[in-house]
Amino acid sequence: MHHKHDDATRILTTDDVLLSLCNSVTKVLTSAAHNNIRFSGMVQRIKKAGLKPDIGSFVLFDGGFSGLVVINFSAAAAMELYQDYMKSMGFPQEELAISYTSDEVGNVMGELMNQIVGRFSKKVSRDLQTHISQSQPKMLALNMPIFLSIDTNLDNPEMRRVTFFTEKNNIFYMELAMDRTEFIKIHDGAMLEEVDPDELIAQAREKRSEQGAVAVPAESGEHDELLSSLGI
Repeated sequence: MHHKHDDATRILTTDDVLLSLCNSVTKVLTSAAHNNIRFSGMVQRIKKAGLKPDIGSFVLFDGGFSGLVVINFSAAAAMELYQDYMKSMGFPQEELAISYTSDEVGNVMGELMNQIVGRFSKKVSRDLQTHISQSQPKMLALNMPIFLSIDTNLDNPEMRRVTFFTEKNNIFYMELAMDRTEFIKIHDGAMLEEVDPDELIAQAREKRSEQGAVAVPAESGEHDELLSSLGI
């Protein structure tokens, strides 16, 4: 999706950033859950990014460029990824949560979201030679859509939606909102080491075993506070 003006100049656009994010989603989830994740070759241009049922999650990022990453899971997709992840860590089926609304499922999906955006941030540092910082992932079990007004903080927003499929063909969607921008390569610069998703997973599992899950779904009072902060 990149454009070339000549041999010395390479232009990277929003869609290149999107592709890097899609690859982070597939590599982290495939490694963590031992689930063959794939994404559609077609990308949708959308006008608003939003949280949608059954589980909506989002992360804000800022730095070299600003934006928002949203992943909306169907209940079936969330449960499949949660169960595969927990079973890959050695937990028996009878000890697993049975409802996507349980805290444990929200914890695990938040943990995976954190790993995805963490890998994406490192890829940005390596490939685009800039830096972005990220917020803590927020997870909400939803029964109605919530549209986010992140575009009010962006000068010239571009928004994309990509469809993902699990190994059992359950569906989830990722949405990216960011300023329209171009990265123009003017010289090679110093390249950082490639990010190993398996290393990220191992670090996250070690941290989980020591401290518990990193992302806790909001309780009802926190839901209200979160929705209020989003202007809803």
